[in-house]
Amino acid sequence: MRRPLPAAALLAGVLLMAGASGAQTGLLEAAARGDLAAVNRLIAAKADIEQRDGQRQTALLLAVAGNHVAVAKALLAAGANPNAQASNQDTPWLLAGASGRTEIIAAMLPLKPDLTIRNRYGGNALIPACERAHVETAKLLLTSGIDVNHVNNLGWTCLLEIVILGDGGPRHQEVARLVLAAGADPNLADKDDVSPLQHARKRGQSEIAQLIAAAGGR
Repeated sequence: MRRPLPAAALLAGVLLMAGASGAQTGLLEAAARGDLAAVNRLIAAKADIEQRDGQRQTALLLAVAGNHVAVAKALLAAGANPNAQASNQDTPWLLAGASGRTEIIAAMLPLKPDLTIRNRYGGNALIPACERAHVETAKLLLTSGIDVNHVNNLGWTCLLEIVILGDGGPRHQEVARLVLAAGADPNLADKDDVSPLQHARKRGQSEIAQLIAAAGGR
């Protein structure tokens, strides 16, 4: 009677049938689990660092998703592309912004990531960083030349997302302060012509409303 194959062996067989080489598949798996030693070994073995999985995610994108900073830095040093876009339109740069991966953003900045690539909502890296109140990430993104007044598919800027999707607390107040100081237009309204100040007052976000008004918001 044939003994059933272990789960790991079954997975390996599926990957081989899919045509992925051991080195390439191994790099994706190692990056996803944050195994720096394995990643360095596979880079040295000339694994394709731009290999994609079924969702067109690269090893770098998987490292960003797992917040595996050392692995992300190793991949970037080896030439990994911060602009490689997955099926859901995420890139390592966009996901790092949205997820608050400040240290990884810092490692990407010298490579001058493409600031024109948009996520599935038509946004840049700054908008979700602000919405989620990733203060240090937003502060660093603002040094990149990113468009602080970019409007996404919902008709919202980073300032509008801070107000509409934020809680008005200290961290959202701080990102509002940062983007206003960086030139965010306090009167750039949404698709219904409702201004950031009007949204802030409607939501009882008095501290943010004061910041917007002080910047010339109406």
